[in-house]
Amino acid sequence: MSETAAADVTRVLLVDDQELVRTGFTMILAVEDDIEVVGEARDGAEAVSQVAALAPDVVLMDVQMPGTDGIEATRAVVAAHPETKVVILTTFDDDAYLFDALQAGASGFLLKNCPPDDLVHAIRLAAGGHSLLAPEVTERVIGRSARTPRTEDPRLAELTERERDVLMAMARGMSNAEIATDLVVSAATVKSHVSRILTKLDSRDRVQAVILAHESGLMD
Repeated sequence: MSETAAADVTRVLLVDDQELVRTGFTMILAVEDDIEVVGEARDGAEAVSQVAALAPDVVLMDVQMPGTDGIEATRAVVAAHPETKVVILTTFDDDAYLFDALQAGASGFLLKNCPPDDLVHAIRLAAGGHSLLAPEVTERVIGRSARTPRTEDPRLAELTERERDVLMAMARGMSNAEIATDLVVSAATVKSHVSRILTKLDSRDRVQAVILAHESGLMD
């Protein structure tokens, strides 16, 4: 593999207390030329040390593990290595895990039984600086937001009308390309809007901005 090709390879760390799960994910990712599994960890504490040692681009993080769980590990990884993206793999045993992990700085969420293509796509998105929520996760976010008293976040007042339109489209799960088509603007323009939205809302990524939009009642 050339140096240029090697530079394009996404380095992945697998974190799960079940060896069978780690083996399965390794087999799925082994056939992808642009993804390399550089290490594994059996719990959150080992994950944190492995991130420091291996500097992966993306961590696939289980939540419920003995000792240090995935939430605490995510918080530690994001704080110490902000360039490393964490994608949570969840079975939705408890909504509290989902929202705690979001607050901890995870860049995305997937179901453990998702199709292999979804797993590969999620890794590529995360490595590219994008965030994702599985449709089931978005439903959970919206459902929880509906039960939460609405108080508009004052940061929303800083958005222009067009930026609000873009944020609402993001909250509906639309990609930049889809938003561009819907608003009849270029993809580059949408990208600029998204960047300004994240800055004004002090959000780490799209996931955080979408949660704020729902919890502030913007989507009502």
